Amino acid sequence: MPVRLGELSILTSPISLVRIWALVSGCLTLSLGVYAEERADFHTFKVFCMAAWGLHFSFTLLIILVEFIQFQSLVPVSWKNLPVSLAALGTLVYLSTSLAFPWLLMRDNPNPNPKAIVATVFSCLTFLAYASETHLIRGKSREQRGYMASAPGLLKVFQVFGGCVMLLLVSHQNPDGPPEGWKYWLPLTIYIFCFLMSLGTVLVVIGDCANRCLLPFDRLLAAFSHLGVLLYMVVTVISFTNILTIQARGEKTFGIVTGSVVTCLTLIAYTVDLAFSIKLLCDRS
Repeated sequence: MPVRLGELSILTSPISLVRIWALVSGCLTLSLGVYAEERADFHTFKVFCMAAWGLHFSFTLLIILVEFIQFQSLVPVSWKNLPVSLAALGTLVYLSTSLAFPWLLMRDNPNPNPKAIVATVFSCLTFLAYASETHLIRGKSREQRGYMASAPGLLKVFQVFGGCVMLLLVSHQNPDGPPEGWKYWLPLTIYIFCFLMSLGTVLVVIGDCANRCLLPFDRLLAAFSHLGVLLYMVVTVISFTNILTIQARGEKTFGIVTGSVVTCLTLIAYTVDLAFSIKLLCDRS
C-alpha cells in the first residue's frame, strides 16, 4: 500500500494541536529532568519519571505520525481505544510527577538545580495537554470513540496506574531488616496480580480481541472487578495496620501513608467499575 500523507488540516485540528503541545512540553520535561540531582532516596523515582516521560513522548509522536500518514488501518490495534488510553495514562503520570517531583527534589535541598524546577513547570503543562486530549476524545460521539473513552475504560486505566505506583512504592521500601513476612509479600503479590489483570484487560480492548475470548467478555470484566475489590480491601486493611504499627515505633510514615492513599483510591476505582459492570449485565438481562 503506497504511503499517502494527510492534509495539513489534520495537524491543525484541536486534538492534533494538543498532541503537538504535549509532544513539545514532554520533550522539554524529559530533557530538563536529566539535570535533577542524584540522591539515593530520589534515584528510583527519577528513573520512573524519565522512563514514563520518554515512553509517552514516543507514543505521542507515533500517534501523530500514524494519523498524518493515515496508517490507522495497518496498525493492528483498535485506533478508537489506543489514543485515549495513552492520553488518560499520560494525564495520571504527569499529574503525579508534577506533584511528587518538586516535593522530593526540594525535601532536603532548598536550592535545587533551576533546570529541574523548570522541568516541573513543563511537566504541569504536559499534564494539561494530556488532560485536554482526553477531554476532546470523550467529547466525540459514541460512534467515534471507543470503550476506553467511557467511564469504565478510564477506571481501568486508573487501576493500571494505581498498581504501577504501588509496585514502585513497595520496591522503594528500604527497611532496616528483612520484610515482615506475609505483611510484605501478600500485598506485593496482590498488587502484581491486580496490575496484570487490569493491564491484560486494557490490552485486550486495545488489541480488539474481546470477541475472541472463550468466556463472555462483560461477565469476565465483572468477575475481574469483583476480585479486584476483594483483594484491594485486604491490602487496604494491611496498609492501615502498618501505619499504626510504624506510628507506635515512632518511625516516619509518609511512604506508607502515600501507599495507603493510592490503595484506597484504586479500591474506589475497582468498586465503581464493579458497579458499572453489574449495571451493564442487568441492562443486557
